[in-house]
Amino acid sequence: MAAIGFAFDIYELLMLPLIIKPAIAALSSGEVKALIDGGMDPTKANELWLPGGDNYIFWARMLFFVPALAGGVFGLLGGYLTDLLGRRRVLTGSILLYAFSAMAAGYSTSLSQLLFFRCLVFIGVCVEFVAAVAWLAELFDEPKQREKVLGYTQAFSSVGGLMVGGANIIAAWLAQNQQVPAIYGQHEAWRYTLISGVIPALPLIFIRPFLPESPKWQQKKLAGQLKRPSVLQLFSPGLVATTVITTLMFAASYGIAFGAIQQLPQILNGHVSVVKEANAQAAAQASKLEAKDGKPVPPGKLKGMAANFRDEAVAKVTIWQEIGGLAGRFALAALALMIVSRRNLLRIFQIPALIFVPLLFYWISTAIKQDDSLFWIQLGVFAAGFLVVAQFSFWGNYIPRVFPLHLRGTGESFAANIGGRILGTAAAWLTLTFSAAKPPDPGKMAMVGAIVAGSYALIGTILCFFLPEPQETMADE
Repeated sequence: MAAIGFAFDIYELLMLPLIIKPAIAALSSGEVKALIDGGMDPTKANELWLPGGDNYIFWARMLFFVPALAGGVFGLLGGYLTDLLGRRRVLTGSILLYAFSAMAAGYSTSLSQLLFFRCLVFIGVCVEFVAAVAWLAELFDEPKQREKVLGYTQAFSSVGGLMVGGANIIAAWLAQNQQVPAIYGQHEAWRYTLISGVIPALPLIFIRPFLPESPKWQQKKLAGQLKRPSVLQLFSPGLVATTVITTLMFAASYGIAFGAIQQLPQILNGHVSVVKEANAQAAAQASKLEAKDGKPVPPGKLKGMAANFRDEAVAKVTIWQEIGGLAGRFALAALALMIVSRRNLLRIFQIPALIFVPLLFYWISTAIKQDDSLFWIQLGVFAAGFLVVAQFSFWGNYIPRVFPLHLRGTGESFAANIGGRILGTAAAWLTLTFSAAKPPDPGKMAMVGAIVAGSYALIGTILCFFLPEPQETMADE
């Protein structure tokens, strides 16, 4: 169940980079019409909502950062509830919350609705990670077995990334061929991708009665020995350094991903060969429809068809990030059993990422204008995923060992949610803000992403010198 939870929390998070452009285009059509009816020039009204336009940048930043902020704040509460109510109960509730919220997001009729449901998705995801890690860490007593369980179940997060890439490709095909029911009279791939997020709720409904509670937590709870959790205790003299350093380093790992890697779908949408091939495929499909119906395809529909083909092509490239991430997670799980020092284990991935990721995105800033560069971008994205995503698994293995049992959920939640989900995903806000351009400039976005990701990576590498080594007695308290 934890593996399913890890897979689908990343599945839900990585939907946004894949669907943000078509979702904003579809849900802003009413806003554009209102501007035109109000007397604004149609060209200017449309430019406001095109990628790089003021309104597009505003909502892209909102959709990336506000749900992360909500997830961070309420996720911290979820960590507290994990310590107060139990690991299993909170794990189950969080998965159900993000699954049904993702499905509801697919039926959004406005950007405000989409933002609301994405906030609920983020809250569920942020709570699920904390509950699952604490639960697994306490189900397995033997240290090496615990390392294996935490490492290999978290590897399913990258399986979730592969799945959402595949789901987006399938959704695009279903929409293009109208093989699924229309939603509000349209066949839009981004809606079906969002709706697919309900899948993890289905096995959970059947498995839930058989999930055990954490025996250590339950034993202390029944004996009346479980101390009441408090966020303030995280800043007590014995824990303050651990809390601050893990929070900032968690943010650094997430910042590399959200500052650069998660912006790839928007960057690659402007790749010369992606645009050329998508336009050719859309024209070919339009010709078939015209021959079948005897009517020319309206320009708006032709544009939508080209966008679907672009999304499909981009998903095929970005899926290599998740393949690399899966390999990185498995590599970390194996190395965690052989390398005693947690600092040295992290540096195996952290230092190469500091050098490679900024250089990769600097190169991508010019390579998107080259027809023959997609293959090399795929290889680069694979390597970036390997180095960066493995760091996420590191934190899932490390954090349960540095906070006592009664504070484990609260401590994990503070580091993961305040650090990763808020400070880390703020990198997306920085990249989108400083890369804004009219017309949209994917090359500028890649360049800014290189700077933002490099800055976060440098901070994490410096802080690693101060990272406390875990004590086994802390894990058993």
